[in-house]
Amino acid sequence: MHGITAYGAYIPRLRLQRSAIVEANAWGNRALRAYGKGERAMCNWDEDSVTMAVAAARDCLNGGGARELEGILLASTSLPFTDRQNSGIVANALMMRPEVLSLDVTASQKAGTSGLVAALDIVKARGAGGLMFVASEKRRTKPASAHELWFGDGAAALTLGSEGVIAAFLGSASRTVDFVDHFRGEDRAYDYNWEERWVRDEGYMKIVPPTVTELLERTGTAPEEVTHFAMPSVFPAVPPGLANRIGLPAESVRDTLFAVCGEAGAAHPLLLLIDALQESKPGDKILVVGFGQGCDALLFEATEELPGFEGRLGIKGALARRREETNYNKFLTFTQELHKDFGIRAETDVPTPLSALYRKRDMVFGLIGGRCTACGTAQFPRSEVCVDPECKAVGTQEDLSFADRSAKIKTWTADYLTFTLDPPGYYGMVEFDEGGRFMADFTDVEPGAVDVGMPVEMAFRIKQFDERRGFRRYFWKAVPMEGPKEG
Repeated sequence: MHGITAYGAYIPRLRLQRSAIVEANAWGNRALRAYGKGERAMCNWDEDSVTMAVAAARDCLNGGGARELEGILLASTSLPFTDRQNSGIVANALMMRPEVLSLDVTASQKAGTSGLVAALDIVKARGAGGLMFVASEKRRTKPASAHELWFGDGAAALTLGSEGVIAAFLGSASRTVDFVDHFRGEDRAYDYNWEERWVRDEGYMKIVPPTVTELLERTGTAPEEVTHFAMPSVFPAVPPGLANRIGLPAESVRDTLFAVCGEAGAAHPLLLLIDALQESKPGDKILVVGFGQGCDALLFEATEELPGFEGRLGIKGALARRREETNYNKFLTFTQELHKDFGIRAETDVPTPLSALYRKRDMVFGLIGGRCTACGTAQFPRSEVCVDPECKAVGTQEDLSFADRSAKIKTWTADYLTFTLDPPGYYGMVEFDEGGRFMADFTDVEPGAVDVGMPVEMAFRIKQFDERRGFRRYFWKAVPMEGPKEG
């Protein structure tokens, strides 16, 4: 038996109210009012499909296990690099071994489900060992378009293996059909969609049913045995319509989460799968469908291991960590659809010395510092000499990751003079509970809610954009969390 051994999810904290988009644009397009209810997940300026993939994977791993994995696959249609392995960045941030397999899966909205089928086949072929599969999406949308209201940002992560399986993989079926419901050319920033009714009637309703029927026949599963039917669609009538046509129980149709986070592209089938797993009991069968230039259908069965699986936020925890956003201009600025004048300080050239980045990759991507084996002092960055004045031992440092260690704010500053897309820029001294401290940028800060002694967690984020060369630099930032303060 092989299948899912753990899950994790990430939804950005910011939730842009769709009413704010409608209020700003309905004067020119009254049809937008039809989509004005609810909210969509919105990335902070320093988040993209890579940083969200890291966050979802960390939730999945829950503080350990990355070194035992044998590979990582990343599915997305909005990867930041066209010619650089994005999954490799995620692997480095997770401090996976350099011997792992890595692969980017892209170019279709069903990349999440197609990649998952491939990852499960790899696990079955290799036998023992685990694999990380992540799907993450942050798609650009044209201002005042329906996509701006429909889409949302998010990431889902699964570990796959043959031991400790919480959801057994029963089988899959696929169709490859060049049905162009939408497309995006290589020199274009935005998706181009075709007429909605045609996509629904000629696409979903004709491609999905035979695929699901084939899967049910292959696995010897009667339609009424399906407990959860996870089918993403921005058209609310599609999932129940498909369930009715296939013969699935009406109560099996999962909420698409469209109202609370939007549609997260290639990641959305996996987000719905995780949402279903968080409500499943042993024996429940979960049918997951991904649609895009064809269709994938996968069937899982919850095992006796599932009730004992805990400690992850998953989709429900990620959705609960929200902050309402009503500033549409902020959204446009963060997505760089609105180019504001931030003054001379914003014109600084920030080239990245790639040789130094490579040599310091453990420190930059994994937040690896050091611990003195002579006295136990932790420090970041690590050095040849222990920083403890009572020790000063030379050559005694061992690697120590600070990424998952609890910490608190020791000092902080809100700076309106330094350039940031979300002024003011917050930064300060972060002190780790088990020793070690360093100056860090803060992110996801709620103005007026920062104080000395406040707990923080470390998050992998974009530090700077190099617009001139098309490069982006990643590092770790501190995220202030609600909790008790010192003193």
